[in-house]
Amino acid sequence: MKQPEDIIHEYYADQPELEQILLTHSRQVAEHALKCLEKHPELRLDEVFVREAAMLHDIGILHCDAPGIKCFGTEPYLRHGQIGGEMLRQEGLPRHARVAERHTGTGLPGWEPRSLAEILICYADKFYSKSHLDHVRTPEEVEASLARFGQDGVERFRKWHRIFG
Repeated sequence: MKQPEDIIHEYYADQPELEQILLTHSRQVAEHALKCLEKHPELRLDEVFVREAAMLHDIGILHCDAPGIKCFGTEPYLRHGQIGGEMLRQEGLPRHARVAERHTGTGLPGWEPRSLAEILICYADKFYSKSHLDHVRTPEEVEASLARFGQDGVERFRKWHRIFG
């Protein structure tokens, strides 16, 4: 497999600002996920896959309309996971595609993370925003952000925090 950074560069080469935002965010998520694995070796997850999938989980933002983070596509931002999944399947990466598809929020209805690796990356992603790259959210900030969409997501995050936190 090509390195995740190389795959990202192939799609984002003509949008260097957006590429830098994506790389910074993705590295933050990957590092957080890997730190969780260091604290919890009993989880026995494939660290290489976790890093790769965390780096690629937001690749679909390229095609979305989110000018605040330099995304000037036409699709609604909520679709970036499904779009990323399609892109990663075209790259021959179906497991990575499932992570991209299932990471939004704590999982969109019908698209919830199922494997422990999917859940870990979804969890780690909640601590970082592409619009505030220099800030790491606290668990309380994550909960407040998720609460806007209902209590189910907050409860799911709390359960994940007991596993990975």
